[in-house]
Amino acid sequence: MQQLSKDHPGVVNGLRPLLHTIVSTDPNGAVRRLAALCLRNGSPQRETVVLLNGLAEDDEVDAELRSAARTAAAELRKRAGARL
Repeated sequence: MQQLSKDHPGVVNGLRPLLHTIVSTDPNGAVRRLAALCLRNGSPQRETVVLLNGLAEDDEVDAELRSAARTAAAELRKRAGARL
């Protein structure tokens, strides 16, 4: 799924609301991490970066999800440059 999202960022952008919901609320940690990795390959939209930063700083979520969210947010900020 991550490779699909990397090759087709338009799919990620079209599913962004669903991916936001999954990364925020899915009970399965692996599914949440996968959603974060997919969001990394979409357009660097501010609301996605804010969501991922919030997860990266949330002590209530597992360390692997915090790491995935931190990595995804950093990648999006890097691609966005000064826009975010």
